[in-house]
Amino acid sequence: MTEIDDGSVSHPHDPAANPQAHTAFDSALDHGIEEAFEFGEFRSLRSDVWRQFRRHKGALAGMVILIVIVFACFVGPVLLPFDTSTPDVPNANRSPGWPHIWGTDNLGRDAFARALVGGRISLMVGFVAMFVSILVGVLVGVLAGFFRRIDGALMRLTDLFLSLPLLPVLLVVVVLFRDPVQDALGDGLGIFVLMVFIIGVTSWMQTARIVRGEVLAIKEQEFILASRSIGTRSRRIIVQNILPNVLSPVIVAASLGIAVAILTESAVSFLGLGFPIEYPTWGRLLNEARDRISLNIWLVLGPGILLSMTVMSVNLIGDGLRDALDPQTRSKG
Repeated sequence: MTEIDDGSVSHPHDPAANPQAHTAFDSALDHGIEEAFEFGEFRSLRSDVWRQFRRHKGALAGMVILIVIVFACFVGPVLLPFDTSTPDVPNANRSPGWPHIWGTDNLGRDAFARALVGGRISLMVGFVAMFVSILVGVLVGVLAGFFRRIDGALMRLTDLFLSLPLLPVLLVVVVLFRDPVQDALGDGLGIFVLMVFIIGVTSWMQTARIVRGEVLAIKEQEFILASRSIGTRSRRIIVQNILPNVLSPVIVAASLGIAVAILTESAVSFLGLGFPIEYPTWGRLLNEARDRISLNIWLVLGPGILLSMTVMSVNLIGDGLRDALDPQTRSKG
């Protein structure tokens, strides 16, 4: 009987024919996947930014300091057994000790508790004014960069605001509009709205310039030209394509804008034109304590330390975000 050859040939990479080769192939594949993860091929943008941000030790320290200060300002006065509004004349002008670790003011109120209460107002002014500033800056920057016909007018408006002496303008506006706004909204809310509005509309110019430059570069990209070629409306292009690509510089500008807003409010309050006397912002506390610095230095040193640490921590976070959001820096990591 003649043997019939079925013509089947075993392939060297066939797992059934060569199980050892199959095992080696699986090991190499697993090793390649591990290397891919190691080199960041499968990392998301969020994890990549966070990984780079964690390498900035100053930014991490700034974030911890800011969290501690915010927590202390909003929770500390609730836990401390002191009334920051009612005078306690028998305890007036006490030096630092227990339980008044920073001493008391000329009306016997605890200086440490009042500094924490003042931090609430200063921080809220900083965050809300930053939001207004970023909103105006992004709006002006996007419109100027995307629509060429209004670019010149908006940039001249930006140059005009940049040429103004901001602190004198702030003081003049506060003096002119303080009483009408307070009569309409009340003492606390009125001056808060006025301060936020003034600081916000006088600190948007740098954000507008940064966003305009980013938009000028992005709108010449191929995906924007493709969207225009198929008839996509400008509003949709701006919302879906332009704004997501300018978030990185906006986030950095926002983090740095908080420090500018807090310092500006403190300067106006230190000159006696900010919040009323019953609202102890850091600038107001420094103004009240400047004549009693020889009696108790902590009346000035305490609010000054909180103000300086807050501004420093925000600047450190801004530096870390700038490095983390930079594509060239992330590619090196």
